[in-house]
Amino acid sequence: MKYDDKSKGPILAFKHADRLEWAPVFARWLARSGNEFLADSDMIVPVPLHPGRLWSRRYNQSAEVARILSRISGKPVCPDILDRLRRTQSQGEMPSAAARRRNVEGAFRVAARRRGTIQGKAVLLVDDVLTTGATANACARALKRAGAAKVLVLALARVVRPS
Repeated sequence: MKYDDKSKGPILAFKHADRLEWAPVFARWLARSGNEFLADSDMIVPVPLHPGRLWSRRYNQSAEVARILSRISGKPVCPDILDRLRRTQSQGEMPSAAARRRNVEGAFRVAARRRGTIQGKAVLLVDDVLTTGATANACARALKRAGAAKVLVLALARVVRPS
């Protein structure tokens, strides 16, 4: 879905305003639109929040969608594979794609206890909004470095810049 004035309200309400009733809607939408990615994946991994941000929000919106997507698809969800090592500034506050890349550079790693879990596997990474792809790329690099064979990405919405 395009991240625009129509989609922004429900996504931000889900992300910041405890509107968890959107999770099943978004998961069903992702299951339909991403059915090929689901079929090609071995597991579902949500983009993690930093523990401090998770504490203040009380839930990880990507993990909520990933859990329901797992039930729909039968693919296991593994919310503890990726760790967010440091609290990064909100990507929405970054002025450029380069700043977004710098912001999340080295911010993710695969948990040592879970490295064997992804070895040779196709991982489906679930995120909320894809703007420049900096977060998804940083997560994918960490997963590939730890042995994932392939990383596929599904996001609820994508920012589309006018051409």
